[in-house]
Amino acid sequence: MKLHRLVPAALSFFAGALSAAAAGKPPAAAAAPQKPNIIFILGDDVGIGDIGCSGSDRFKTPNIDRLATTGLRFANAYAEPLCGPSRATILTGRYVFRTGATNQDSTGLFTPAAEKMTPVVLKPAGYVTAMIGKWGQLPLDPAVFGFDDYLTFTGSGIYWNTQAKGKTYVVNGQTVPLRDKEYLPDVMHDHLVEFLTQHRNDPFYVYYSMSHIHTEILPTPDSATDSKDLYADNIAYMDKLVGKLIAELDRLKLREKTLIIYFGDNGTAGGHIEQATVGGRRLLGAKGSMLEGGSRVPLVVNWPGVTPAGKVSQDLIDSSDFFPTFAELAGAKLPEKTIIDGRSFLPQIRGEKGQPRDWIFIQLARMWYTLEHGWKLNQAGELYDMSGAPWAEKLVPIDTKDPAAIAARKRLQAALDQLNPAGGILDTGDGTGRHANKAKKKAVASPAQGSKSTDTE
Repeated sequence: MKLHRLVPAALSFFAGALSAAAAGKPPAAAAAPQKPNIIFILGDDVGIGDIGCSGSDRFKTPNIDRLATTGLRFANAYAEPLCGPSRATILTGRYVFRTGATNQDSTGLFTPAAEKMTPVVLKPAGYVTAMIGKWGQLPLDPAVFGFDDYLTFTGSGIYWNTQAKGKTYVVNGQTVPLRDKEYLPDVMHDHLVEFLTQHRNDPFYVYYSMSHIHTEILPTPDSATDSKDLYADNIAYMDKLVGKLIAELDRLKLREKTLIIYFGDNGTAGGHIEQATVGGRRLLGAKGSMLEGGSRVPLVVNWPGVTPAGKVSQDLIDSSDFFPTFAELAGAKLPEKTIIDGRSFLPQIRGEKGQPRDWIFIQLARMWYTLEHGWKLNQAGELYDMSGAPWAEKLVPIDTKDPAAIAARKRLQAALDQLNPAGGILDTGDGTGRHANKAKKKAVASPAQGSKSTDTE
């Protein structure tokens, strides 16, 4: 680096350290790099009952749990209850009534001229960007939306070439055969490591969209021949891949410079919700529903020396919040003349109070709700007492005299009036949010076996 660049950087560092000391902040936070690397890990169909640190009674996820115990976990994080709308919101920071991504089919219709995704914002700030894994219901290919490097596959839940959609994958426009006994999640990991190695001296943003744990639930390379719980095997392998990624960051001496976020794209799939208990109880609802089990997902944030270790935040977060958070982190400009619904939670990542949300918004098809701590109001005007969530939601009588319920209705209705989702792009699907050309199917496997669910969304 040239001397004329070093001097301002050094002055900025010491000024930041002095300011932090005066404010009582830990020195590590003051020394944090201005533009850290960002790795956003998106688990597929991963609800809170699938991850140890978010409350799972059954499943062990030591690597993700370690990110939580050495970092920050958000206990009230929400995503749209199906993967297409969820991913569109994550990558644009905009609610689906603005983008039109209200169902699994319409998600594939918006264009880069209409919607700007995260890499378009980060690249002018000096970031190199990669998308690895499921592109799924999103339109065109990642390069069109600004990703410099990508590896994608067709559909969801692809692991082996024995699957109909597992014969090939695509790397930067080139179709590559998936070989016999080659495990696609391992291929994705290897590509990720190659990208990290190549760009270890650049600030980078990686959107790492995992196959796990979407059905079809198949044996992993670590599954015993006679495994009786392939679902648990897949959760364990997903966690193993997270651990391998962390090990590579350590090897490349990038860990201290890298913000890692782990998030679920929607709740646990219906075929496995009986297994994914929290506090000994099944969650209310599952993937595809507008109940807690459809949208409440794990969120873990870890940036060594910056995130407060072992803290559990009760702040509300929804899937639109990543876009502005990453932009603020990078010092990047948000798109002009564009409504961004997300709210940056970078201050919370740094251990500060920030400006927590009063409410979050979730929509699927023509169903939507606003939710605050303790209350939820939907598009039908139904108010729910959420004090029993995530196991129960109690409908409040319309003629209630409870002052707390009346005040909650007023607040949440004001939020809905402000958003006006009915005045946005209306859903034209069948009302479920799912693909129009796919019949509704139910899981056929017993919870003990955990395999062969036919959930194809």
